[in-house]
Amino acid sequence: MDKYGIVRHLWVYGLLALAALCLLPFFGAEATPPGVVLELFSKERSISAEILLHHRLPRVLLAFGCGMGLAACGAALQVILENPLAEPFVLGIAGCAAVGASLALSVPALFLYWGPFSSVQVLAFGGAMAAVGLSLKMAARFGGATETVILAGVTVNILCGALMLLIRYSVDPSRLVVMDRWLMGGLDVVGWESLAAMLPFLLVGSFFLFPLGASLNLMALDSGLALAHGVAVDQVRFRVCLATGLLVGASVAVSGPIGFVGLIIPQLVRRISGPDLRLGLFCSALAGGSFLAFCDMLARTLVAPTEMPVGILTALIGGPVFLRMLWARSV
Repeated sequence: MDKYGIVRHLWVYGLLALAALCLLPFFGAEATPPGVVLELFSKERSISAEILLHHRLPRVLLAFGCGMGLAACGAALQVILENPLAEPFVLGIAGCAAVGASLALSVPALFLYWGPFSSVQVLAFGGAMAAVGLSLKMAARFGGATETVILAGVTVNILCGALMLLIRYSVDPSRLVVMDRWLMGGLDVVGWESLAAMLPFLLVGSFFLFPLGASLNLMALDSGLALAHGVAVDQVRFRVCLATGLLVGASVAVSGPIGFVGLIIPQLVRRISGPDLRLGLFCSALAGGSFLAFCDMLARTLVAPTEMPVGILTALIGGPVFLRMLWARSV
């Protein structure tokens, strides 16, 4: 695709993201008319303006950031693992990050704060990095065989599920409700603290990941060809792993394990905009952020005045899509 085509596609996805960020904060159980935006700049605000400022806006931005990171990581993982079904949830990366975050949430001695940051993010990052490393080892050991890598991810997810049950069994019963809601994947936040804690991880992870589009294009064709063209293949893989640990760990720490965004969105972007990763990483990020923000809007309106954890919606959408992809590959 020429540079004009890349710019045109980026404009389309950018407008989609802008529409999501501008419109979705006004939807929810409590009606929020657009006119309350003017009250945000005044000292006296109505209840609707307070809801928009301290609940809806940070929530939509948080959903967008989580979806952006998950989708971009999914697009990159599918290349370095040579596996079109790779994504953070299926490979057990989100599950390992959830185990690390759950340990910090359930063990008081491990629950530490450093300003807006906490040990939840550190342990989630460590769990995500361990799972990424395992996926790379399995892919290298078995030549990138799709079935083997996916089976390893399923096994890791089962093991993480068992560890989560053990943590739930051992934790103080007063914490169980909070943990269960978090494990379902939710973005029910009040205030800007969660977004402030996630933003540095999002920026650093994006810095490592998004400049790799051209190198990932060559690796998608053949790792040996990429090496012959001067691509430092091992360095690219390391940067993708580090970015995945940062982005997935940060997302899981604030929202719980949200699945299938990293699978559905890169596949959809690839079909619409082609396989060029110089474009695909950015478009997947914009589309993934818009998709998760839209799912979160549905989660808080479908069963109003209560709300549904957004992880349930993404699983209901992504599960059938994943099975359909597996079925298509077996034919």
